[in-house]
Amino acid sequence: MTTDIKRLFDFPLYQLKTYNLEKAFVSKSSGEWVATSSKEFIEQANKISRGLLRLGVKKGDKIAIISTTNRTEWNIMDIGMLQIGVTTIPMYPTISKEDYKYIFNHAEVNYCFLSDEVLFKKANAVKNEVTTLKEIYSFDTISGCKNWEEILKLGEDDSNQKDVEKRMDIVNENDTATIIYTSGTTGVPKGVMLSHKNIVSNVIDSNSRIPFGDGDNKVISFLPVCHVFERMLHYLYIHNGLTIYFAESIEKIGENLKEVQPNLMTVVPRLVEKIYDGIIAKGTELTGIKKQLFFWAVGLGLKYEPYGANGWWYEQQLALANKLIFSKWREALGGNINTMVSGSAALQPRLTRVFAAAGMQIMEGYGLTETSPVISVNMYKDKMFKVGTVGNAIANVKIKIANDGEILVKGPNVMQGYYKNPILTTEVMTGDYFHTGDKGEIDEEGFLKITGRKKEIFKTSGGKYISPALLENEMKESKFIEQILVIGEGQKMAAALVQPNFTFLRGWVERKNINVGNSLEDMANNQRIKDRIMQEINEGNKHFGKWETIKKIELTPDEWTVDNDLLTPTFKPKRIEIIKKYKHLYDNIYQ
Repeated sequence: MTTDIKRLFDFPLYQLKTYNLEKAFVSKSSGEWVATSSKEFIEQANKISRGLLRLGVKKGDKIAIISTTNRTEWNIMDIGMLQIGVTTIPMYPTISKEDYKYIFNHAEVNYCFLSDEVLFKKANAVKNEVTTLKEIYSFDTISGCKNWEEILKLGEDDSNQKDVEKRMDIVNENDTATIIYTSGTTGVPKGVMLSHKNIVSNVIDSNSRIPFGDGDNKVISFLPVCHVFERMLHYLYIHNGLTIYFAESIEKIGENLKEVQPNLMTVVPRLVEKIYDGIIAKGTELTGIKKQLFFWAVGLGLKYEPYGANGWWYEQQLALANKLIFSKWREALGGNINTMVSGSAALQPRLTRVFAAAGMQIMEGYGLTETSPVISVNMYKDKMFKVGTVGNAIANVKIKIANDGEILVKGPNVMQGYYKNPILTTEVMTGDYFHTGDKGEIDEEGFLKITGRKKEIFKTSGGKYISPALLENEMKESKFIEQILVIGEGQKMAAALVQPNFTFLRGWVERKNINVGNSLEDMANNQRIKDRIMQEINEGNKHFGKWETIKKIELTPDEWTVDNDLLTPTFKPKRIEIIKKYKHLYDNIYQ
């Protein structure tokens, strides 16, 4: 039956025929989890299709969809639009209204569906500057904004269902299904055109890598579904008959995990770091034998190797650590999590080790929006898991390493191109191979390791090359460091702008009886704190050649967030924005 799936809207039909779930999607409304069945989901999507046809929507029209949190309505709209040949334009909720205007105009968006009042204000502020935009609809009830239920009501009359089915018949697997504007760490957003075939092939070819066991039937979704990683996984979950629960927010994720008790979730490294730091902070508060046992278990976990490579005695100790300590970690994440899939940035190997030791394997993968997105991913079975790598290539995807170390990729998942930018498309393609912009190496067993970002590798004035990503990942292992940006292009040495972990620092200064003001600025300007963080940097420097080590640092007096435009929506530092904002600190280092 899988071979019958050619277009993205074939997945829900396959689910209905194969699993017919009572709970396909579950969102929280007024404090209650509300389920939508496979049948109801398709009925709702058909209503959207019929309603949009009555509005005069044509094949190839562009409709934007923006939501602050993942919710059932997003998926209903997605399928309802795709099955009548609409090209969907998913957008990050956190981008600026200027970015809204740019994307609306560049994509020539006809309609916009969004979740809430905050987003409506942003989109409505630029509506008059977008000649193609006819109307904005919201999922929440908002004064002065049309509601998406108007489209559902318009589609209640099923007399034009045959028209919907005719539209479905003419949607081809090679049609552009979606244009995803990459946020990127530099420059204006690029519109990545992905066909139905691009994403469908990626779902099918990634399927065998996800360890669905008997009784594993619940997943929790909270990474932005506008990002192709989470969206592709939604289609994969639909295909496997899993119930998707939508977390209320990133702040409530802990509470929701306990309520839902999922078997699987997707993560980004920043979230794993925060979960780990939170666990360690609680362990630090313990006393006596409990504290000793806690840190004995952590130390054991940090030495973890898969497939019993550490020997019988280690495995015996690990079993005891699981019983005494790690079982509580699992309880904090709902009790049933056995696998997390990580993407979007490099995961520190220590986190891979300690969570695997705790019975919650993190399978790190690699991909880009341009590759729909999965290129490679680890998998525990068949000895396809290696700490510090992003796994082997998935089925039908070929990876090769160019002479300069760049990772090149070929496969049915490689994008159709950048929308309205054939020159840029040509620049990233050599024949069928896509240039990822990342550097890497493949070992003798086919495991891919990312070694840096080609464009971000810079040269000092002494002619030495430095890969900031490797240094940054190493330094973020320190509890004192929340974010770090390595700088030094064209300068005599590498240095760094550091955003301290202010939460950890507050506890540290209290324990050390250091008299420092309560503001973030006071902490960032305190010489003793700066010296202590430099001590951490020097410890991390030991893993690198002398020419690439960080010689000086400056601490930033505030946090880097998505909202203040210093991080991308997947929590990667925006190099240009950070250097621009903290130019005075940059100048302090190099003057």
